[in-house]
Amino acid sequence: MKQNNLTQQFTHPVSAVFGKRKKKRSKKAGLPPGTLVYVGDREKETVGIELISYDGDDFHQGKLDAEECASHVLSKGVSWFNIDGIHDVGMLQKIGDEFHLHPLTLEDIVNAEQRPKFEEYDDYLFIVLKMIRYDERTKQILPEQVSLILRNNVLLSFQEGIEGDVFESIRERLRNGRGKIRTLGADYVCYTLIDSVVDNYFSILESIGEDIEDLEEELLENPTPKTLHKIHHLKRELIFLRKSVWPLREVIGALQRDDSPFLSQTTNIFLRDVYDHTIQVIDTLETYRDMLSGMIDIYMSSISNKLNEVMKVLTIIATVFIPLTFIVGVYGMNFECMPELKWPFGYALVWGVMLLLAGGMFVYFRRKRWL
Repeated sequence: MKQNNLTQQFTHPVSAVFGKRKKKRSKKAGLPPGTLVYVGDREKETVGIELISYDGDDFHQGKLDAEECASHVLSKGVSWFNIDGIHDVGMLQKIGDEFHLHPLTLEDIVNAEQRPKFEEYDDYLFIVLKMIRYDERTKQILPEQVSLILRNNVLLSFQEGIEGDVFESIRERLRNGRGKIRTLGADYVCYTLIDSVVDNYFSILESIGEDIEDLEEELLENPTPKTLHKIHHLKRELIFLRKSVWPLREVIGALQRDDSPFLSQTTNIFLRDVYDHTIQVIDTLETYRDMLSGMIDIYMSSISNKLNEVMKVLTIIATVFIPLTFIVGVYGMNFECMPELKWPFGYALVWGVMLLLAGGMFVYFRRKRWL
């Protein structure tokens, strides 16, 4: 069983702070629609299938093989099959055959780069969304695709296979029979999964908000080129998060408007709440993006002001030495008939004039508040 630990170090490769995410969509080029090709970079040794079946009185949880799934569907009650790992296309094909899933649905499930979407088929609903983690060490967003298949009393969930998820609290509620979750259908469990994913976005945004506050302090105290790199990196991660969240609003909106027999009116009311939460997440994302854009402007202004201060000091120094350089240049000429060269106190007098000029210019600059 998965453990709900979103701050742990993950077993899949994580690029450096400014690394690029891998794209492997080219493997599908030229293939006919419905061809199963895994697009992603997370592969488990074995695909895990967990069954949670229950009704108002009974609860069962255990592991299954792909060939056993359809035979364990309850005639009464709800059966939730959680498939952990989507790289084994042969295994997914068996599951698709067991539950009569369309080849295009299976194709979208094994494509880990799929955009969040909602599709309605004759005998099931298909939902794709992104479960997000935030790596505090690298300050990088780590997405995991979650695909949901909803039928009358059956729910299938497909995950990429990363250790840990946000569904453990739902398993605990089902296990203990808390609340109304054991008395409602598979559509309500589907709602709770979507709600858990959306609520986790708020935790991610809180962590990003703390990082933005730290960047603001660093920006005001001692901005460096590394600060600018951090700002650009965080802005890029927010853009990536926005690409995962923005389509989810359309997905939940479509679920609300859909009059499918797989969604009860009771669940539809709860979906409205998830829709509101999604809007809040999007608004927070836009606010953070504006803040980071403003921080870039502040950084550029700060660097420009520092450069102006340096140039001002250098200009004042050069201005002070211009008359002094002129005097030294005049008396450095190799003419014999220069009367001041024979004066007993000529050397001291020149020094006095130069010091007087330098002091007078310094006082003048101070009165003008240039220093």
